[in-house]
Amino acid sequence: MSGTDVSQMQLPRFAGIPTFMRVPFVQDWRSLDIALAGVPYDGGVTARPGARFGPREIRNMSTMTRPIHHVTRFNPFDVCRIGDVGDVPFSNLYDVELAHADIREFFAPLFAAGKLPLIAGGDHSITYPVLQAMRPTTPVGLVHIDAHTDTWDTFKGSKFTHGAPFRRAIEAGLIDPHRSIQIGIRGAQGSDEGWRYSQAQGMRVVFIEAFEAMGPAAVATLARQVVGDGPVYLSLDVDALDPVYAPGTGTPELGGLTTRELLALLRGLDGIAWAGGDVVEVSPPYDVGGNTALAGATLMYEMLCLFASHLSRTRGA
Repeated sequence: MSGTDVSQMQLPRFAGIPTFMRVPFVQDWRSLDIALAGVPYDGGVTARPGARFGPREIRNMSTMTRPIHHVTRFNPFDVCRIGDVGDVPFSNLYDVELAHADIREFFAPLFAAGKLPLIAGGDHSITYPVLQAMRPTTPVGLVHIDAHTDTWDTFKGSKFTHGAPFRRAIEAGLIDPHRSIQIGIRGAQGSDEGWRYSQAQGMRVVFIEAFEAMGPAAVATLARQVVGDGPVYLSLDVDALDPVYAPGTGTPELGGLTTRELLALLRGLDGIAWAGGDVVEVSPPYDVGGNTALAGATLMYEMLCLFASHLSRTRGA
């Protein structure tokens, strides 16, 4: 099986059309293994907007990506056919539920065809319609890396904000809370509703203090134990990082992960049966020197390595 066309990676980084990691832009995605996609939507934010510009800036900063991982020497572009399938084309932006329907419509055929999407948001509300588009026959596991549990119920009359996707997904039977782990949780809240809901449903909640005490390797081992052998979705909010490293996000919380800790955590998750994933809440209007977009692009590359490694193992089995 041939890998990815990497001819664009031979151009100077300031040249060519900016796609995710300089892979080909692909309209006919049927030949792909992994589809990189953008969801430029932030209609579900409850505080600072701007994540609608996330996919564009992540694409721009992802021109810094090189193909061969410096730790594993793994090259995901050699073993998988990877393409940028563009952004969700929204016909509805000002009604959250209708916008979410556009997201479902875009991703449903990708999942139905057995493709593995890796998505750049957008605010965290987009994860719920993506999981709906997956239509799993049984609830999937979840690795959720974030400052917040995103299991609150309603905000100012809406049940579909960026603070609610995983509550909605549990209610809809899309994710199995007993095969779900939330990592990096922190920050004072006006209500403990989200923390209580996650724990009451059986989700494993790793607050930042526990992460610090355990370390990335032990938390990664715990995550693999929690999610088990079935398919798993990986959702990563950049506000899991301390705002020193990721200032460009809608709901920053002090005391977060360092970039090195987060990279180590992701690398420790190799071996999981990934079904898809996203990096969300990059908000360029609040960014400093493009650091948050660079973090988003780098995290997408680490996730791409995880996904490609999984597909490579699956084929070899």
